[in-house]
Amino acid sequence: MYSFKDNYFVQRECLVNEQLKPLGIQDPRVLKALCEVPRHVFVPEDYRDLSYEDSPLPIGYNQTISQPYIVALMTESSQLQPFYKVLEIGTGCGYQAAILSRLCKEVYTVEIIEPLARKAQQTLESLKYTNIHVQIGDGYEGWPEEAPFDIIMVTAATESIPLPLINQLKVGGTLIMPIGHESGQQLVRITKTPAGIEEEYLALVRFVPMTGRAEK
Repeated sequence: MYSFKDNYFVQRECLVNEQLKPLGIQDPRVLKALCEVPRHVFVPEDYRDLSYEDSPLPIGYNQTISQPYIVALMTESSQLQPFYKVLEIGTGCGYQAAILSRLCKEVYTVEIIEPLARKAQQTLESLKYTNIHVQIGDGYEGWPEEAPFDIIMVTAATESIPLPLINQLKVGGTLIMPIGHESGQQLVRITKTPAGIEEEYLALVRFVPMTGRAEK
């Protein structure tokens, strides 16, 4: 596992203590993960100096690495347990998957853009994250071979909840994703119950739109 006592550790501590805690992130396990995972390694070299500012950054292919606060909010809202099996839709550069991997048993992550998926896998392997599994594919379809999942996290917006993801969620499980158009989205926490689903709105957000089947 990557040694988190690197040259950027103080910057990560400042991000956590001066930006994320004042915004209401409280879960000590989530804050510890954000101190441990080296965000700068996932950021393109041209933007590395901005790695520990609380802002999204471009990673190529019209995609971004999410703002640290949003990563923290989605992770904290998932209420992850060490034995959980998690599905992430939208691997991107792999940063969110790395955070999740510190808090659960296994992370399965799907990315539709092949060069991003391959780069993320290389980065995660270089950092010796052994409980993250990367697949190139359409996230709308999930990862049915590995279902069911305790948590599903979607890092791209759709106008409605993809039915395949609901089907792959355990009863009692949680799906967290942005719903809406690119110009106006709500981050939603969806709980699957024996009677159906329950929705809770968490925050206004702005994510890139999901591509693939979601566009049809």
